[in-house]
Amino acid sequence: MTRSVQSDVCIIGGGITGAMMAARLTETTDLSVTVVEAGSTFFDLADRFAHRQRSLDYGENAWPGDTIADQAAEGIISRTMALGGSALHWGGTVPRFSREDFRIRSLYGVGFDWPIQWEDIEPFYCEGERRMGVAGEVGPVGEDPRSDPYPMDPHPMNPNLRAYRDWAARAGIPFWNTPSAKNTRVYDGRSICQRCDTCTICPTGAKYSPDFTFQQLLERGAIEVVDRTLVRRLQVDPGSAKVVRALAVHRDSAKPVQFEASTFVLAAGYAWSSHLLLLSAAPGYPDGLANSSGLLGRYMGGHRPVSAMIEVPVKIYPGINGYNTLVTRKFMRLSEGSPYVRHDLRIFESTYGRQPRLRDDAGNLLLGDAILQDWRSRTERGCARVRAYYDVIPSRDSRLTLDPDRTNDWGDPLPRIEMLDHDESLALRDHTHAKIHAIFEQLVRRGGGRLLTTGTGGYLDHPCGGCRMGEDPSSSVVNPAGRTWDHDNLWIAGAPTCVSPGCTNGTNTFVALTLRTAAAIAGDLSTAA
Repeated sequence: MTRSVQSDVCIIGGGITGAMMAARLTETTDLSVTVVEAGSTFFDLADRFAHRQRSLDYGENAWPGDTIADQAAEGIISRTMALGGSALHWGGTVPRFSREDFRIRSLYGVGFDWPIQWEDIEPFYCEGERRMGVAGEVGPVGEDPRSDPYPMDPHPMNPNLRAYRDWAARAGIPFWNTPSAKNTRVYDGRSICQRCDTCTICPTGAKYSPDFTFQQLLERGAIEVVDRTLVRRLQVDPGSAKVVRALAVHRDSAKPVQFEASTFVLAAGYAWSSHLLLLSAAPGYPDGLANSSGLLGRYMGGHRPVSAMIEVPVKIYPGINGYNTLVTRKFMRLSEGSPYVRHDLRIFESTYGRQPRLRDDAGNLLLGDAILQDWRSRTERGCARVRAYYDVIPSRDSRLTLDPDRTNDWGDPLPRIEMLDHDESLALRDHTHAKIHAIFEQLVRRGGGRLLTTGTGGYLDHPCGGCRMGEDPSSSVVNPAGRTWDHDNLWIAGAPTCVSPGCTNGTNTFVALTLRTAAAIAGDLSTAA
C-alpha cells in the first residue's frame, strides 16, 4: 500500500540547501513543509568524539552510514547522502563570490553574465552568514561592500598563520583570515571552536552543519522530515504542467511513498537535481521535466585548483588549528587589458616533507642518528601549501546525462557527469597556469624559501550548474528567482542554478541563492493566497 504525505511545500533533498530553504519558509510563512531525504539522520553530536577518535586511530569513516551504496555515479565528487548532506563534513569555508563574477561577459568579454547582479544577492549573503554563524574580517584588498558586518570576530591568528602572513607580505601580497562557519563565541546554542584540528568532524558543535538547523526545526514542530526515502520520479498534471506528486520508495521496506504538495523545491544539489528531472521524462516531456530549452544537465561547472608546496624560512608548529587558513582576494579583480585570469589564493599549514626519511635530498642512505639529525634540520623550516582556484567557463557540452550502463537497486539509471571547459577557458589554460606559477615564484623570490612541488587538480571543485538561471526560457532552465520556466510550481535551489562557478569556494553563494529563492517562493504563495 502506498503511503501518502501531503504538505504545502515539498523540499526534495536534505543538505545545506534544503536546511536553508526549510528554515526561511517556516519563519516567514504559515506553510506546511516536508523535507524528503534519501539518506539517514545523524543527530549524534554526543557520539562525535568517539567517531573522531576512531577516524584518527584507525582511519575509519567519521560519519558511518552517510552514503548509499547503490547511489554512486561517475563524475560525482561527494557521495554523501544523509540529512545534512556534504556540509556535515565540510571545512566551513565561506568566502563570497565577487561583484565581477556576475558580469564577466560585460566586463571582460568572456563567459556569461548572470541575470542577477551583486546587489540582488548581497542581502542574502548576509542572511546566510547569520544563519550559519560566520566568523571573519574584511580584508584590505578586493572586498566588495557589505551591508552587515560578519556575525562574529575572526578566529585568532595562530603563530603559524602570522608567520605565513608576514612571509607573504614580503612578496607584496596581503593575506588575512579566511571567513569560516565556526564559532569564535557561543552562537545559536553552539559552543566556541576548541581548535580540535578535525573540522571534517567537529566534536563540539562549533562548526555549523545543517543537522543543527533540521534538529531545531523538528523540535519546534516546524517541518516533517521523511528520511531513507528515495524520490524516483516527479509527476506532472498534463492539463496544467504543474507537478502534482513525487513518487518515492522507502529504502528499508521497499514500500512506495508519494508526496503531494502545491509547491515542489528541488534542493538535491548539482548532481541529483538534474538527475531527477531527467528521470521524470513522460509523455509530453520526452527529454525530462523543465527541459524545453534542451539545457537541463548542461553547463556543469566548477573551478580548477593549482597548488604549490613551498618551504618557508620560518619555524612552524604543526597541529595548531590547521583548518584555519589565510586568504587574499587580490587576484579576483582583473587588471584592465590583461588576458582573462581570475583566481583566489589561500595559504594552508602543511607538514609536507617534515616526516622522517631514510634518504636525503641527494639520495644518500640515512642510518641511526643521521635520521634524527636530518629530521630535526628539516623541521626548523616550515612548509606552506599555497592554492589557487581559478575561474573555468563551463561548456554547453559539460553535462550530466543518464548512464545507460549503470542503475541503482531500483532499476533507475544513475547520472554520469563529464565536466568540460569552454573553448575560451581552454585557450587560456596555459596562460592561467603560468600566471599562477609566477605568483608562487614571486613568493619564493621575495619572501624567501624554496619551491618544492606544483600541481594542477584534474577535477573541477565546488561543482554547480545543470539548471542554469536566465531571463530567456530558450537559454535557461529557471528564471532569475529559481522557478522553472516549464512548471510554475517547481523551483530549483542553490548550486544547480549557477551560471558560472566563480573562483572561490561556492557554498556561501549556493546558500545565498537558496535564501533568495525561498523569499521568492514565500512572496509568490502569499500573493496567490
